[in-house]
Amino acid sequence: MIRLSENFRALFYAPFYAAYATGAFSEAGVEVELVPSPSPPLAAKALRAGEVDVMWGGPLRVMMSRDSDPTSDSVCFCDVVARDPFFIIGREPKPDFRFADLKGLRFASVSEVPTPWICLADGIRHAGVDPDSLSRIPDRTMEENESALRAGELDAIHVFQPHAERLIASGAGHLWYAAATSGLTAYTTLVTRRSVLEKRQDDLLKMTRAVYRTLGWFAKTPAPEIAEKLRSYFPDVPTPIFAGAIDRYRALKLWGSDPVIRREGYDRLHAAMRAAGALGKDIAFDDCVDTNLARRAMA
Repeated sequence: MIRLSENFRALFYAPFYAAYATGAFSEAGVEVELVPSPSPPLAAKALRAGEVDVMWGGPLRVMMSRDSDPTSDSVCFCDVVARDPFFIIGREPKPDFRFADLKGLRFASVSEVPTPWICLADGIRHAGVDPDSLSRIPDRTMEENESALRAGELDAIHVFQPHAERLIASGAGHLWYAAATSGLTAYTTLVTRRSVLEKRQDDLLKMTRAVYRTLGWFAKTPAPEIAEKLRSYFPDVPTPIFAGAIDRYRALKLWGSDPVIRREGYDRLHAAMRAAGALGKDIAFDDCVDTNLARRAMA
């Protein structure tokens, strides 16, 4: 039995839920128990304490853990979300959007987790705009920001799916920017401890094979079928919105075609974290990532 901690409930994590819904884990010969988590930091804490065997989450937390404690043995071993899943949605159409257009606007960013703003701020910085110069509202939820955009209280918001799809489908919002277009970004992987990686290598290899199989299923299955398969995980999201969100993410190549974590994606996230001051020193790829099981799963 592998105890897998859910980071938090989000649609861009859909392949993880699909591995359960399609029976991929059991077909691969491994029993995996999904353990809900109140928050990403508590999921990481449970992993370090040995209360769970694996969690899914951002390499950001593995880097931060290594930065604060060089003896940290957390390690990423299976890639799933290979690009940034967030969007900037505006009240009015802006087909020629540039980051400089955010200056002077009422703009709300994500408050729930740190990675989205760290990555977006880095893109803004590279475009020659100081992120601190924006009139940014940083402390409201995505749900609150969606409502505020609809009410005309904000000009643009930073959200993931299904908020983006709901706004676009209703005409209340327009797509300005999809962060996935910035390139590979190591966003969500399976994470364990090196001691577990060594002791339970066979089970984790089966788990990685199941994820690899699921990524293939996800790439070719019609989006409405995926939405219906995962209905119990997202009961409040209508099928057309769910399917639209899946199709938009697939067009952006959000999910990798295989479970190998790419150095390019790691380096992009690492650079954004360094620029934001989230890391006090450089953290080597090999300190945080092990691609051995992923490569064996593909063999």
